[in-house]
Amino acid sequence: MSTTPTPAFPGGTILGYPRIGRRRELKKAVESFWAGRTDAVDLEVTAGTLRRETARRLVDLGLNPDDGSVPGAFSYYDQVLDVVALLGAVPERFRDLLDEEDGSLELDGYFTVARGRGEDAPLEMTKWFDTNYHYLVPEISETTPVSFADHRVVREYAEAKEAGVTTRPVLVGPVTFLALSKAADEAGDGFHPLDRLDDVVAAYADLLRALAAVGVPWVQLDEPALVTDSLDVPAERLHDAVRSAYRALATDLATGTDDTDDTDDTDDERPAILVTAPFGGLHDDALALLAASDVDAIAIDLVKGAVPAGPVPGLEGKTLVAGVIDGHNVWRADLAARLDVVGSLRPLGAGALAVGTSTSLLHVPHDVEDEVFAEPSAGAGTTLDPRLRDWLAFADQKVGEVATLARGLAEGRDAVADALAASSAAVASRATAAGVVVPAVRDRAAALTAADFARGPYAERASAQAARLNLPALPTTTIGSFPQTPEIRKARAAWTKGELPDADYSAAMRAEIGRVVTLQEELGLDVLVHGEPERNDMVQYFAEHLDGFAVTANGWVQSYGSRCVRPPILWGDVQRPAPITVEWSAYTASLTEKPVKGMLTGPVTILAWSFVRDDQPLGDTANQVGLALRDEIADLEAAGIGIVQVDEPALRELLPLRRADQPAYLDWSVGSFRLATSGVEPATQVHTHLCYSEFGEVIGAIDGLDADVTSVEAARSRMEIVPELADAGYSRGIGPGVYDIHSPRVPSADEVTELLQLAVKSIDPALVWVNPDCGLKTRRYAEVEPALAHLVAAAREARATL
Repeated sequence: MSTTPTPAFPGGTILGYPRIGRRRELKKAVESFWAGRTDAVDLEVTAGTLRRETARRLVDLGLNPDDGSVPGAFSYYDQVLDVVALLGAVPERFRDLLDEEDGSLELDGYFTVARGRGEDAPLEMTKWFDTNYHYLVPEISETTPVSFADHRVVREYAEAKEAGVTTRPVLVGPVTFLALSKAADEAGDGFHPLDRLDDVVAAYADLLRALAAVGVPWVQLDEPALVTDSLDVPAERLHDAVRSAYRALATDLATGTDDTDDTDDTDDERPAILVTAPFGGLHDDALALLAASDVDAIAIDLVKGAVPAGPVPGLEGKTLVAGVIDGHNVWRADLAARLDVVGSLRPLGAGALAVGTSTSLLHVPHDVEDEVFAEPSAGAGTTLDPRLRDWLAFADQKVGEVATLARGLAEGRDAVADALAASSAAVASRATAAGVVVPAVRDRAAALTAADFARGPYAERASAQAARLNLPALPTTTIGSFPQTPEIRKARAAWTKGELPDADYSAAMRAEIGRVVTLQEELGLDVLVHGEPERNDMVQYFAEHLDGFAVTANGWVQSYGSRCVRPPILWGDVQRPAPITVEWSAYTASLTEKPVKGMLTGPVTILAWSFVRDDQPLGDTANQVGLALRDEIADLEAAGIGIVQVDEPALRELLPLRRADQPAYLDWSVGSFRLATSGVEPATQVHTHLCYSEFGEVIGAIDGLDADVTSVEAARSRMEIVPELADAGYSRGIGPGVYDIHSPRVPSADEVTELLQLAVKSIDPALVWVNPDCGLKTRRYAEVEPALAHLVAAAREARATL
């Protein structure tokens, strides 16, 4: 065996930390680079400063600077794209971006793969397990280049070391990387990216040698594929891949038996390896698999997963990292209870126990202390109720919770008694606070019957809607939002601060709505929207108008790339005190003779993109939101709005990672949507919109929503969803996106036409709508106007052939 002893694992650690900066410094630097205002050197300087400040901050919060407690989990855009760059594993259309000598990818090329160029579409984007983070899907074939091509991880470790902090490099593990990849277009029949496992593992081995050479004590490899059975990989093959990968990386590199090594050196050629399994329970067979390997530490999620049965053979030589601090949500932990959970792991027989977060803290904001707490009368907008200060724990507070538990584990409960008592008191105060339980809300939900979740037959609705709307074949529309110009943002910010009177703000928004309506009529769109200039975010806007929610000033969380959101905090029972969108939709309808869509965000998405209370079942909370939206839809209908779109892009996102848990979720999630939408007349057309996900697993649920028209993201995947819908017998309106709005490139008219032709080959053209993939808020008018012109032209050309 190895002649080098394994370094002790830290007593407390986190699996990752927000990387965008407390004031979104990275976002701003990246977007400045994209715009050409700065160069790559400027961007790298900003990123280096941010990495060093993060490392020092984590040490100040209680992590050890010398033992690998501090994770090195930085990314310019996406951690999966980072592995693509590490390996040089870009699709064929981007091969010219690789350096001819070493196969590396410069920053320009890295972002090009993410965002596309000209006719070259970017990598597809989808949800990262059950989070609101999106990753880029690698495209792998038999000929995809794979090697250790990028030394950035090594350089960033050296950078931190020079600044006085020994970090722990963090990468997506090789098995999860390949399990989440898709076969490239040029791949042969029957090829699966896992067929390239040996090549990828060899590149990881070269990386581990390079890290060992500069003195890295620990490396973290994230393998969340082990907590799900919902991938298109049989469990046996996945487990075989884990055995093979970690035999090569953990055993062979540690014992000097790598076949490529002709020396007699038996010193370790790798750092100690921590394998993590976040986002769910690591079932006994998967835990046994890792325990039987020669990895040095295993981190398990004990927020979404249960304490495994024990003892587990093989754990006696390893550290078990107990993920008891929730990296997914913002509620303060009951530290006494969490310490009990850590203690319950002792019968598993691990050589050592450590405390950690359940996931990376990438999914929560930076710091509660960045917020303003004051009574509602003291200010509006993003001022938080003072009670929430003691209830919340953002990333920095969670690091403190880990440090407290690690000390309690090492020194005993008496050493942290005051901290345990304070956390228990905070949890108790939250449970009894006014507004957490509202009897009227509970009574209304308890009185619901089956009739509240059902509409009449679709055929009757379709006939009534056709008579009312009188739309052409292949009707064109957009998903809802239009570009938010600097002028719009400036006016909304001034109004929020009280610097712009209500009347002036309303006038500014109405003027923008008028411009958007005029543009849509000039383009020739058939169903119009108001463009949502008054909305800061599709979830936050509704949270600001519903009881039971709070919104933050600086609670930014990365959604994808440079896109950041501020998830609201759903802390109490939900109800709607007054209409929210009716004024804007009614005004829009007064400007045009064409149909106008009222635009709402659905209950599942509001839950998925908020930090939700954890003291009652999600289904109960979803029904409360559904009832509030039902009231809003009734008011829109009464105002004469004939089409209402209720967006549910997160329907697939919250799907449990274990198939056995999915039916119960789909029951309440579909039910909450139907509760919101089933109070309308047959002639009122209900739309929904889904995006960011692979939908194959929820085809039945999409049908179960019973929407009259469903629009789905489909451009990047080239209409993959359409044949699946056809095979499932879907027979209502469908709008597969023909314009990918997540890239700055403008699709040509031919490209849009080709996508539309793919759609009508599989679906009855009488059911097909023509629309973009998603809202246009993040795009510029210079991109949007020609793209929508191409969309309308493609629809008219196809319409003429019917």
